[in-house]
Amino acid sequence: MVKNKSVKVLVVDDDQVHRFMLVSMLTEWGWSCAQADDGTTAVAAVENHSYDAVLMDVRMTKMDGREAFSRIQAINPTLPVIIMTAYSSVDDAVEAIQQGAHDYLTKPLDFERLRLTLMRAVDHHQVANNKQRTHRAENVLDTEIIGASKPMLELLDMVGYVAPTEATVLIYGESGTGKELVAEALHNNSERRGKPFVKVNCAAIVENLLESELFGHEKGAFTGAEKRREGKFVQADGGTLFLDEIGDTSQAMQVKLLRVLQEQELQRVGGEETISVDVRIIAATNRDLEEEVAAGRFREDLYYRLNVVMLTVPPLRERSSDIALLVEHFAEKFAKKNRRALDKITDQCMKYLKQYSWPGNVRELENAIERGIILMRGSELTEKSLPLPIQKISLKEDEVDDQSPTSLFDAEKQLIMKTIKETDGNKSEAARRLGITRKTLQNKLNRYHNQS
Repeated sequence: MVKNKSVKVLVVDDDQVHRFMLVSMLTEWGWSCAQADDGTTAVAAVENHSYDAVLMDVRMTKMDGREAFSRIQAINPTLPVIIMTAYSSVDDAVEAIQQGAHDYLTKPLDFERLRLTLMRAVDHHQVANNKQRTHRAENVLDTEIIGASKPMLELLDMVGYVAPTEATVLIYGESGTGKELVAEALHNNSERRGKPFVKVNCAAIVENLLESELFGHEKGAFTGAEKRREGKFVQADGGTLFLDEIGDTSQAMQVKLLRVLQEQELQRVGGEETISVDVRIIAATNRDLEEEVAAGRFREDLYYRLNVVMLTVPPLRERSSDIALLVEHFAEKFAKKNRRALDKITDQCMKYLKQYSWPGNVRELENAIERGIILMRGSELTEKSLPLPIQKISLKEDEVDDQSPTSLFDAEKQLIMKTIKETDGNKSEAARRLGITRKTLQNKLNRYHNQS
């Protein structure tokens, strides 16, 4: 069973008095609470913060609970959502259950059932997360990829399925997204792990040297070739060859690569000996190769030879919920590397990092955190040590209040007085609806009277 203090619940209700009452009650039980006043705010909260459960009203003015649940499920499919509804709206709650909501509760709430339902939901969430971590560990044995967002989990699942095969893989992604890490994960979870993983950046080597780099050369094959050299294909024999930025190769080199992929044999530059190689090819590009083929810049036959399986690495703007994980990882890494004492990353700093657009993706984020750690004053990482483009963004107003309300006494009083009015002064019925004993209700009324 979960320990309440380690759990954070998002309470979503556009009725402020009812929302404050719920937060007050959950806080008394030892839960940590955040609150949102409509479905739109709730979706933004889940996108930017971590929660163990969501308690959400179904009828709200700006965005109702059904639509908000659908969007929350798309962001984090394992997050349990409990729907609150009046008896007249039970059909809406049942529909949400059919779509994957964890449970629903009818108003007026039975608070003991609420407590038990929340505890079961959080238990279920933790078990699901443990299974997910186990699944990832089984499918990706050795990887430095960091991410728990839906796009990254889907990518990791694909890596787990494809890695044990001999399929040629084409990895597509913008610069800085981590294509090389994906390639390493494919190799490390394959039968070729333990054999060489050889990397070649095709864009970083001038055209007349790339052939020699890949295939090797004989002594005297060209000026400066003072001895025989084995190329990357031979170095990778039995293992994996990662051809990064494959879209930058010339058509002449594409012809030669195609032959090696088809025949699994090559000749050194200036040589006549045919050398057989056993190499798995993983290629990567930030170009749209279909467009390159249509424009006549990339060979169609090579494209289809490479694109047996395509994996797409999402840009950071499409996995913004991973930013906090990445920031914490890089901050710890660079604090240790630069012998800096890091006590915390301020909330304001994290807001800047989450709202920046990251055109350079994870690579840009890593560089920003390294700079921030090096330039930070004291033991806290603040926005003041981040690169200027990040400091200059205009922060959006917070869309969620993560603090418990300060006027809980007044909120509780309003709810109790409203309930007594609705029951025409029947204190026994009011106590039943509020989920408290009649004696507790009377004690609270006496306290209100004494403070008036």
